Amino acid sequence: MSLQQPYDPDNIFAKIIRGEMPCVKLMETDNVLAFMDVFPQSKGHCLVIHKKSKAVNILDVEPEALNELIGATQTLARAVEKALEPDGIRVMQFSGARAGQTIFHLHFHVLPVYEGVVVAAHASGKPANAEELEPIADKIRKALG
Repeated sequence: MSLQQPYDPDNIFAKIIRGEMPCVKLMETDNVLAFMDVFPQSKGHCLVIHKKSKAVNILDVEPEALNELIGATQTLARAVEKALEPDGIRVMQFSGARAGQTIFHLHFHVLPVYEGVVVAAHASGKPANAEELEPIADKIRKALG
C-alpha cells in the first residue's frame, strides 16, 4: 500500500469508534480515543486515535486533529509513566506499509520499555484478551485521574 491511499471506513479502528468492535478504553473525548493495544509489545502498550479525522497517516491529517492527537498522546504517556513506572517510553507513528503501518487509520503508539525486558516485534504475537489488559488499563486510568 502506498502513502497516498483513500481512507477505508471499515478499518478496525473505525469499527472501534463506531462500537462495532470492542476495546479496553483508557480515555475518551469527543475527538480522541485511547485504548490498550490488543497486540502489546510490552506491558502497558496503548494507542491513541482521532475519532473524526479520516487521515490514513501523518501526511494527510488536518493540523487541528494532529494537535489533539499529540496532546492526548502526551497525556497518556504521562499516565503510563505514573502508573507503570517504566524505564522509558517510546512514542511511535508508522506511515505507510513499508514503514510498518498495519492499520490505515492514523494512530500513535505509547510503548513503555523496561530494563532487561525485550520489547516484542511490532504487529507480532498473539492477541491479548480483555481480562489480561484490564488490570493494566485500570492502573493507567487511575493515573489519568
